[in-house]
Amino acid sequence: MTAHQRNLSASIDPVKLDRLAEVAIKVGLQLQPGQDLLLTAPAAAMPLVRRLVEHAYKAGAGLVTPFFSDEELTLARYRYANDASFDRAASWLYEGMAKAFGANTARLAIVGDNPMLLSGEDPTKVARASKANSIAYQPALEKIVNFDTNWNIIAYPSTSWAKQVFPDDAEDVAVAKLADAIFSASRVDQDGAVANWEQHNARLRERTEWLNGQRFHALKYSGPGMDLTIGLADGHEWEGGASTAKNGIVCNANIPTEEVFTTPHCGRVSGHVVSSKPLSYQGTLIDNISVKFEEGRIVEAKASRGEEVLNKVLDTDEGARRLGEVALVPHSSPISKSGLLFFNTLFDENAASHIALGQCYSKCFVNGDKLTPQQIAEQGGNKSLIHIDWMIGSAHTDIDGIHADGRSVPVFRKGEWA
Repeated sequence: MTAHQRNLSASIDPVKLDRLAEVAIKVGLQLQPGQDLLLTAPAAAMPLVRRLVEHAYKAGAGLVTPFFSDEELTLARYRYANDASFDRAASWLYEGMAKAFGANTARLAIVGDNPMLLSGEDPTKVARASKANSIAYQPALEKIVNFDTNWNIIAYPSTSWAKQVFPDDAEDVAVAKLADAIFSASRVDQDGAVANWEQHNARLRERTEWLNGQRFHALKYSGPGMDLTIGLADGHEWEGGASTAKNGIVCNANIPTEEVFTTPHCGRVSGHVVSSKPLSYQGTLIDNISVKFEEGRIVEAKASRGEEVLNKVLDTDEGARRLGEVALVPHSSPISKSGLLFFNTLFDENAASHIALGQCYSKCFVNGDKLTPQQIAEQGGNKSLIHIDWMIGSAHTDIDGIHADGRSVPVFRKGEWA
C-alpha cells in the first residue's frame, strides 16, 4: 500500500469498518465452524478484506480463499487485448467456484470498483465481454440464485467510486463521505450492530408474512409515467432480510437491504413504466428508461441516455426482456433519505421499489428448494443469463395487491406501506 493509499484509508473509521466485517461474517453469512469461505474483492478493499478474514477465522472458518480484481488490470484488457479476447471468459474458474459452493463453501463478495470504469471503452467490446462472462458464470450463478449456500455482498469505499459519488470533493473527503454513507446504510454506524440487524430482519419478516398471507395474484402500479400490472408467479413466496439457504444456514444475502421481493410471472406483465432513478450498468449510466410490456415481454424500450446499451442488454437472450424479480421498498428508506445516487445497484435498489430483468430466484417459490427448473418455468419463473435491477418507485407510487377474484387491497400509498 502506498503512502497516498494509507492516507486515504485513514479517512475510513476503523471501528465502523471492523463492525461491517463482523456483521458480514455473523449476520450476512452466519459462517459456521469448519465452513470454507470464498471471497472476491477489489484490490483497493484490502483493509476490509483483512478484517473479514480475521473475523472469519475467529468464527471457526475452515479455509478462506480470496480472489482480487484491479481496475488497471481490467482497463489493460480493453486497451491491449486482441479482439478474440472479448468473446472469452475463465469458465474453469467459475466451474471451480460452482464445485466449491456445491461442497458448502460460503460466498462473500465486496463491491467497490469504479462503477463508471468502462465508460470510455468500446461499448461493443464491453457487451461481448459481459455476455461471455455471463455464460461462463452460469454454473456458479445457479448455485447462488438457487441459494444452495449462504452468501453475502457488502461494499468498500474505494477512491474511484467515492469520486463518482462526490465529484466536487477532494479524494480524502469523498472517501470519508462514502464510507459514512456505506456504514449508515449497512446499519453499522452505531454500537450493537448485530442486534440492530436482528430487529431490522424482524421488521422485514413482518412484511413478508403479511404478503404471503394475502397470496395476491398480481400487483397493480400507478403513478407518474406508470400504469403497470405485474402478475405474480404461481406458488410465489415473498422474501426479505434473513433467509435460509439450502444448506440450512440463515443469512442476509445483501448488506444493506430494505426490500421485500418475490418472483413475478414472466408471461403476465402488461402496461408501461418509467425508471425513477438512473441505472449504472457496465460503465454506462442509463437514464429515464421507459418500457412497454405485452404478455410479459418488453416490446418497446427507450432511454434518454444509454439507450443503445439498454437494447443490447435486452437482446442478451429471450429471458432478458422479461421480469425475474419484483421488490417493494418504501420511499422513506435510509438510502432514499440520503439523497445519494451510489451508481451501485446494491445501494440504489434499496432506495426505491424496483423490478429486475432476467433470471428469477428459485427460493421465491413455496418449497422452491424442491422444484426442478422445469417446474419453476411452468409456474412462471423466468430464465436468463442476466439479472439487472432498476428502480421504478417514488414518493408518488401507489401499489395495489389484486386477488384472483379481482378484489383490490392497498399495499403502497405515495411510496409508503399502506
